[in-house]
Amino acid sequence: MNIKAVVLAVLSLGSIGVACAEEAKSDWTFTGNAGLFSDYRFRGFTQTNYRPAFQGGFDLAHSSGLYVGNWNSNVEQNLYRGASMEMDFYGGYKYAVGDVNLDVGGIYYAYPSGSNGSTKQAHQTELYFGAAYGEFSAKFSYGLSNFFGLGDDTPVKTNGNYYVDLGYAHDLGNGLGINAHYGYQYVKNGTDAGLISNSVSDYRVGVTQDMKGWLVGASVVATSKKNFAPTGNGKDGGKTSVVLSVVKSF
Repeated sequence: MNIKAVVLAVLSLGSIGVACAEEAKSDWTFTGNAGLFSDYRFRGFTQTNYRPAFQGGFDLAHSSGLYVGNWNSNVEQNLYRGASMEMDFYGGYKYAVGDVNLDVGGIYYAYPSGSNGSTKQAHQTELYFGAAYGEFSAKFSYGLSNFFGLGDDTPVKTNGNYYVDLGYAHDLGNGLGINAHYGYQYVKNGTDAGLISNSVSDYRVGVTQDMKGWLVGASVVATSKKNFAPTGNGKDGGKTSVVLSVVKSF
């Protein structure tokens, strides 16, 4: 038997096995992130009573464009019927049409807790459709449930709410970037459910710096109606302020 031929055959089979394993692994991508924020602002309004938030999550994506993920953050208990944590579960499909990247999916916002006197825990179910072209992005989210539980204990229904998210991000080079955002929230029957208005806008302008894998950021956040949503202790939740952050992706 030719020993050299056997060795070459074994090495060849090994290379094929490694190549197959790499090919199989490349079909799936698992990523995660964790960050510390001086305030958790959701659609312009504080979710932590202007206090810090620790946030993190993960994404599992397939090369076909399918993905699922989970994201979590601490929140102010008085806002969500005693819940101290927000847990988001989402899934969707991303695909490209020419130079436009499209994203369609759904997300469930969960606030696990005791009901705190309510018949239901706070939650929100949304479908979304997003598009990105170069440095610009747009996303439309449609609420299938009452707006984060608003109206659950009354005859008023706030499902059919929606949110429009417009964004811009520009890379200045050397890890430095700038970004801007405009959002518009509409809540059907919002005034009947106790809100001061059926709609509100929010704005954000920020800068980020990549520091050896740590993304450090600062953003100015503002809203068109500061008293549209409370902080949890009755104060206005949409005051203009600076939010600082540091995020690590892995």
